[in-house]
Amino acid sequence: MRYAILTCLLALPLALQARLEAADSIIARMHQAAARYMDHIYEYRAELYVKAQLDIIRKNRGFRFIPGLFRTPKDVNRFIVETYSDLHYTAPNIYDQKIKAYTGTLNEAREIPGITEYFNINVYAPYLIGGQLLSPLAPNSNRYYRYDVDSVSCDSLQRLEYHIRFIPRNKSFQLVSGKMVVTEGVWSVREMDLKGRSELLAFEGHVTMGGIGTDTEYLPVEIDINASFAFAYNVMEGYYQAGLDYRDIRHRGNTPPDSVAKPDYNLTASFSLACDRQAYTRDFARFDSLRPHPLDSSETYIYRRYRERLDTRKAEPVDSAKALKKNRWGTVGDFFLTDSDWKLNPNVTLRNSPFINPLMFSYSKTNGIAYRQDLRFNTVFRNAHALRLGTRLGYNFTHNEFYWNVDGIYQYWPEHQGRLEIRMGNGNRISNSRIIERLKEIPTDSVIDFDKLNLDLFKDLNFEISNHLEIVNGLSLDAGFMFHRRTPVERPDNSFRVADLPDNVTEGLQANIRPQYNSFAPRVRLEWTPGQYYYMNGRQKVNLGSRFPTFILDYERGLRNVFHSTGVYERIEFDMQHRIRTGLLSNLYYRFGAGLFTNQEETYFVDFVNFRKSNLPEGWSDEIGGVFQALDGRWYNASAYYVRGHVTFEAPFLVLRHLLKYTSHVQNERLYLNLLAMDHLGPYFEVGYGIGTFVFDMGLFLSWDKFDQIGFGYKLTFELFSK
Repeated sequence: MRYAILTCLLALPLALQARLEAADSIIARMHQAAARYMDHIYEYRAELYVKAQLDIIRKNRGFRFIPGLFRTPKDVNRFIVETYSDLHYTAPNIYDQKIKAYTGTLNEAREIPGITEYFNINVYAPYLIGGQLLSPLAPNSNRYYRYDVDSVSCDSLQRLEYHIRFIPRNKSFQLVSGKMVVTEGVWSVREMDLKGRSELLAFEGHVTMGGIGTDTEYLPVEIDINASFAFAYNVMEGYYQAGLDYRDIRHRGNTPPDSVAKPDYNLTASFSLACDRQAYTRDFARFDSLRPHPLDSSETYIYRRYRERLDTRKAEPVDSAKALKKNRWGTVGDFFLTDSDWKLNPNVTLRNSPFINPLMFSYSKTNGIAYRQDLRFNTVFRNAHALRLGTRLGYNFTHNEFYWNVDGIYQYWPEHQGRLEIRMGNGNRISNSRIIERLKEIPTDSVIDFDKLNLDLFKDLNFEISNHLEIVNGLSLDAGFMFHRRTPVERPDNSFRVADLPDNVTEGLQANIRPQYNSFAPRVRLEWTPGQYYYMNGRQKVNLGSRFPTFILDYERGLRNVFHSTGVYERIEFDMQHRIRTGLLSNLYYRFGAGLFTNQEETYFVDFVNFRKSNLPEGWSDEIGGVFQALDGRWYNASAYYVRGHVTFEAPFLVLRHLLKYTSHVQNERLYLNLLAMDHLGPYFEVGYGIGTFVFDMGLFLSWDKFDQIGFGYKLTFELFSK
């Protein structure tokens, strides 16, 4: 043993010289080996123990309203949490984690928001956690990292270990800095230090991998994380220790041949863990046998102080009036500033979105400021059937219009996503087809001024019944009918003006406007996503995604004399959408669509389904790409046909890479191209540039109509605490 150590020590000077001469070769071998190890393990199960000490450094009255945090006693700033979980991993990067035991000084197993993902680190995957934090071992990651062989050491078996430092080439929340130890010969990672920032979280982590030649050589066995969470002058720090005990590790070498030859789109086995509430325990004594390491003196002190507070609270008389007042104001605060959930019984829940929440606002040039409020009621029956009722209320301050929608969904066949849907509400104001036909009388080289045309003439009350059913995996069919009742918007002078039309045409239109237009139309919608991955949550089928585009065909036929309907028409639309990963940190999104109204008789209304303007925020995923941002909303109903195309390219470091002071907060930059062809507008182009941060997404757009009319548009959506 001494001889081996002496030999290694004598070899160190030569190794140090070699690393200066062949650092690039060492880095290249490390990346080549990492590419092999990336797919070496395709499944495992493990028991995960996590111990966390949480310290509140600073808090104010807004602390309790931060989503994901927890209520704390007034004079207590130190807490401890311990959890014991089952963990199931399936390639590629599917983690299913269920807590089965918990103890601590909080009422429930709560963490710093976003920290749980850091216990699922995969150093050989392109991304360290899920789809974020680019790994320094990923293929072609040298485009984003610089590497330096910092030092060389020996392990107990006389093998050289290279200490390699990795430094981001640009400041970004997508990248991390740190150091890793790689063993010569096998070129696998022994340990890795990480430092970075993700959204509101700053973290430093240390990952210890399994021993060489063991089943856990390519898996982390211990993870230590120090994290700091700061928001609105509230600061919390957490110190985490995690240990993993693996079992049933499956390597690519023993993969069943059939699973390689034919893709299995059913990933239920990857989401098979279930939280057994009867087995879920909060027994403190049980953790004596679960902890890899005993509690230290500071952790024991936190537990002791917690028990003393409980004993003191039990001994004090209860002031029911004071407690009621505290609970009342707490409930009111939750209603105004946080999502509120009421569990009426184990199978019935009622939820409303916050009454005052900036995330329910959106702002754009064409729509201005808009706000919405949601209320949802859900109940699940024993046979996995479910009933969902909901309402959405919204107001657009620019258009001075109030919107409402009520819907009910009954799920009767969860295995095939079979559900019956009923919806009723009001839509955007719209003009009728007679006005659209008169637009053709305007010379094609003139520009239509919608403010003069005054086309928003009719309010819309709509009612829809449809049935959704997935016929086979990825192919679904919706069938039902739509009913619209449209009535003229009341104007002070009971008239409208169309400045660009002859007076006799305007007077003829005014005389022929009816007090009410009804339309009844059966509707069929076919949606197909090839290669759709999914899993079964009990009897409920849950779709995950696909590598292929989604194709949608939507057909509607207006009938006469059904519920006094007069509009006879056919509407047909096609839509295709696809997102492609083009690199480690880049994505390409494209969308193509077309629509046509045909076989029109009498008066009909151009009201496309896939080509329309929403005057309310759509939530966390409110789109900036894939739609037109500078197009006046009234154009959407001004042509009996349209052809559209959208391309969005997303990647960091496109334009702002030289502004190092600010680029760390920019997660992605985006380039937009939108194309449109329709009557009296075309070719119409929009080009745009946008940035995405963890707080907001913003896009700026320039538009061209017939290559000479230049317009400008923008869109701002909030992304903070998005899920």
